[in-house]
Amino acid sequence: MPTRTRTTSGPRRRPAGGTPGHRPRKRFGQHFLSPEWARKVVEAVAPQPGDVLLEIGPGTGALTRPLAETGVPMLAVEIDRDLVAQLSREMPPHVTLVSGDILRLDVVTYLSGLAPQRPPAPDAASPRPRYRVVGNLPYNISTTILMRLIDIDRRQRFFADATVMVQREVADRLLARPGSKAYGALTVSAAARTRMTRLLDLPPGAFVPRPKVHSAVIRLEFGLPTVRIANDDVFDRLIRVLFSARRKTLANALRRFDPSAPAVLARTGLDPRRRPGTLQVTEIVRLAELFSSGERTPVL
Repeated sequence: MPTRTRTTSGPRRRPAGGTPGHRPRKRFGQHFLSPEWARKVVEAVAPQPGDVLLEIGPGTGALTRPLAETGVPMLAVEIDRDLVAQLSREMPPHVTLVSGDILRLDVVTYLSGLAPQRPPAPDAASPRPRYRVVGNLPYNISTTILMRLIDIDRRQRFFADATVMVQREVADRLLARPGSKAYGALTVSAAARTRMTRLLDLPPGAFVPRPKVHSAVIRLEFGLPTVRIANDDVFDRLIRVLFSARRKTLANALRRFDPSAPAVLARTGLDPRRRPGTLQVTEIVRLAELFSSGERTPVL
């Protein structure tokens, strides 16, 4: 069961560089952001009255502290209980720390209980909550976390955006163009449901300990779908089949999905000799729509 910790005392000053005595744990993919780069990320997030923040993996608090100083209510989810215990002694009351796994925690329930910061004028109405995500994602599960955020928003239309740090190669995959090696199932799934922007590139020296890879900060904006997906389940299964056979022709790849693929292809006008990796997101959405309209169960 996740442990919820709501602090009751004001923040304390502490030396730069994180939590003294804490050894980064490899199993949690811990690489802690330096204060200089944390400031740049906070500037990119730019919290506003009405925001409610979900921070994934606060770690030693490099982002948590400056974000807390803005006064916006926050839910910070950290799997390392030792770090939660240390952070709980210095976070202000509007920061709620939860020890738990972001992949299993019902964050919507937690966030829905946090009231947004009231505007300066005492007689002004409370702002409408804008739920936003920020975090230095563990690189070993960053893709899984992103897909969970996308799935939560797809089902509940909850988040406004997510500003997160990921491995540079993951950012390249998210923003890849059709025909490139990086273009794949992650690209298509995210591009169909969010608008993505690359905000910052970070060197290994921005973290302690230094990772062996470069990093990037990206923003995913929810609530602005670029296409209309008729059936999410069919769309997601189609993506998996297409990109597991990306070297095959489109005709051959689609036969693994549904025996009626030749007839569906004929209706789209797509060249059956094309490779799956050359398809635009809109073309894949159209294929999924036609397979869905036939009310057939895809064969996997």
